[in-house]
Amino acid sequence: MSEQEQQKVAMVVVAHADDAEFGCAGTAARWAKEGWDVYYVICTDGGSGGPDDATDVSEEARQKTVETRMQEQRKACSILGVKDVFFLGQRDGVLQPTIELRKKLVRLYRTYKPSRLICQSPVRSWEPALSIGAFHPDHLAAGEAALACAYPASQNPWDFPELFEQEGLKPHKIKEIFVMSAPNNNYISDISTTIELKSEALRAHVSQLSDHFDEVRTWLTSYNADAGKKIGAAYAEEFHRTENW
Repeated sequence: MSEQEQQKVAMVVVAHADDAEFGCAGTAARWAKEGWDVYYVICTDGGSGGPDDATDVSEEARQKTVETRMQEQRKACSILGVKDVFFLGQRDGVLQPTIELRKKLVRLYRTYKPSRLICQSPVRSWEPALSIGAFHPDHLAAGEAALACAYPASQNPWDFPELFEQEGLKPHKIKEIFVMSAPNNNYISDISTTIELKSEALRAHVSQLSDHFDEVRTWLTSYNADAGKKIGAAYAEEFHRTENW
């Protein structure tokens, strides 16, 4: 087994603070318990996450939301055992899989050398019915960028050669990729031992969920219980898993 295959490093790339808590926090916490170094990457600044009935949408008000959501995400990561969280600061609500964003992700991939990646789906699923919340345009953009960087950019020395020549960041291949909310799931992750950590991490996002946290927790717990039944577990999260040979 190569040194890279032995390296227990995982990276989670999502658009917004709280996206990972909904989709993969149970798995991230389990991996952390199993000795993996888990890193979160939040692509946007979260500034569009203020209240829907807001009357002040100034840049000052927006910045307060940015700071609040960063604090909440750090608290959630602490609960889950995530080693560190990186905020890329792209403007919330208008995220695109730009070259700028991709370069930032490739830099992180090559620096921390994850052998596992969790990301959002770059395409919508229409079965059994379209979930509007799951497929926010920022989610799709983050998924597109994360996958484009996993292959080929991170492992190709000709992509972003300045990272290689000027920063000494050698190409890195990510072996396993887990996609959340994919149209076709083929992997179920048992989170029976970490469902409470997932719930507590979700609770940390007070600005987003305080008014209806119990309702959200009941729905999400039921959703994870249904996934768990497929493998005889109490709770689970589903992904599309693929290997990058």
